[in-house]
Amino acid sequence: MTRNRLVASGEVARELGISPRTVARYVREGLLKPTETTLGGHYRWDVEQVREQIRELRAKPEE
Repeated sequence: MTRNRLVASGEVARELGISPRTVARYVREGLLKPTETTLGGHYRWDVEQVREQIRELRAKPEE
């Protein structure tokens, strides 16, 4: 099994066309879960996992 490269929040934000602050807000609100969190508290992301999380969020009916 190959492991996808993990990227920083700024890079995942660029990939998704949103700001890094939006990524951080989504994490705070529990909408996105980072692949890893470093010892220093920085998030690392697998871009494909983030895309899947967003697809799942969009498929959820609003409460």
